[in-house]
Amino acid sequence: MPLHRLRCHAGLTPHPANSVSEKPTADAIPAATPDAKPDAPATPDAAAPKRQRKGPISFLSGSLTSFGFGWLALQLAQRIVGYYAEHPPHYDVRFAQSIAVFMKTLIVGMSFLATFTFAFVGLGLFFTFLRSLMPGWSEAEQTP
Repeated sequence: MPLHRLRCHAGLTPHPANSVSEKPTADAIPAATPDAKPDAPATPDAAAPKRQRKGPISFLSGSLTSFGFGWLALQLAQRIVGYYAEHPPHYDVRFAQSIAVFMKTLIVGMSFLATFTFAFVGLGLFFTFLRSLMPGWSEAEQTP
């Protein structure tokens, strides 16, 4: 379908044959019949199935997984620091030396940032796990 017909059909521009009205009239819109069922339910809660809340086991497993990744990131960071301690970048050209030091700093910084991020997420999930073990946790989660 040509672009001008799509625009005419959407009511954006007047149709060349019908240049009087730019918008479709109420007669052109089909009326809803009493037997017709709506496509979407009236409330959004009725359409989506109720999601189950996360439990303590989910928080604990997420915390242990995140701590595990944090430990692996720490091991990697220590090896990167050890490598750069044994093999410092050394170039005769000052510009190349500057780029090498920048890359070393970037790589070491990103490895320790990953360590911190995983450890912090693991700590937060562990505290959430402890909170979920306290009595009244499920009622507190239901209140808005």
